[in-house]
Amino acid sequence: MKRILVGSLFAFMLLILAACGGDDQAADEGSNNDEAQDWEPEESIELVAPAGAGGGWDTTARMAAQTLTEEGIIEQDIGVVNQPGAGGAVGWAHIANQDDSPYDLFVSSSPLLLVPLNGQSDYNYEDFTPIANIIAEYATFAVRDDAEWEDLNDLFDDMKENPSEITVVGTSSPGSMDHIQFVRFAREAGVDITQINYVSDPDAGGVTQLLNGSADVFSTGIGQVLEQIRSGDIRPLAITSEERLEGEVLSEIPTAIEQGIDETFVNWRGIFGTGDMDQAAVDYYEEKFKELSDSEAFAEVRDNYSWDEMFMGSEEYLEFLEEENEVFKEILDELDLSDE
Repeated sequence: MKRILVGSLFAFMLLILAACGGDDQAADEGSNNDEAQDWEPEESIELVAPAGAGGGWDTTARMAAQTLTEEGIIEQDIGVVNQPGAGGAVGWAHIANQDDSPYDLFVSSSPLLLVPLNGQSDYNYEDFTPIANIIAEYATFAVRDDAEWEDLNDLFDDMKENPSEITVVGTSSPGSMDHIQFVRFAREAGVDITQINYVSDPDAGGVTQLLNGSADVFSTGIGQVLEQIRSGDIRPLAITSEERLEGEVLSEIPTAIEQGIDETFVNWRGIFGTGDMDQAAVDYYEEKFKELSDSEAFAEVRDNYSWDEMFMGSEEYLEFLEEENEVFKEILDELDLSDE
């Protein structure tokens, strides 16, 4: 009987010790989780604009860094570095060489999908960590004020008959953003997109080509031509958003959808990190860029540059990128510009 009692007591003590050990382990795991959630940068952060000064990536990077600092959202120094070349590929290669660094971020947009698809970069969105999308900018297709086309349908009707006789200019290379955003709408309208005469002017001379008659249509971001629209030098045929934008000039530009062309295009612009960035760092930056997006200070920045709010967190952003990549690949395949 004593043996039974001793054995039972011993087994009971083992259960208590195991329970205590489990509690300690759970406490340790909870502590580790808290530490992961409380990750903060201890070094300066480098935010790369994979292009030269003055463009969309550069402006986005600098205004985001400035607002994050001035509003006290991130206390560590944020340095903006320009890494221009090859449509963004030079900057992407620089980030790819930083391994899993939580201190190296970059700004990007649609070319991160398009440039690799057409074979001009060894890195694509899958090689990096999407952290947060922070803005949207929409495109417009502008013509001279004295052009014969009154709306997008007039233009596309002529292009259906003689697509190669109408010259479309953009600042990006064939197969990249300014080209593909125009092609998406022409394709929906029934134009043979393989015959479109698209020319590239990387020195941002699209307005000059339009005004001197070298080109007939300028495919570009609305923010790049807002002043010329205000002055009456050029006329926008459409905005690529789902609904008309707000603003004194913007609200007067009809959407393609209003004109019976069921297509939209958004030039999303967001923040990416290294490919193997630790999840704790991703969570930290996602929270900080959400705070940036929600701030009144950044709302003023968006207004100043005719940007729209478009926040996506890391997981939603990745799903969006996967869907966009499929659409772009289909178009590039049709144009015989895909390298895959």
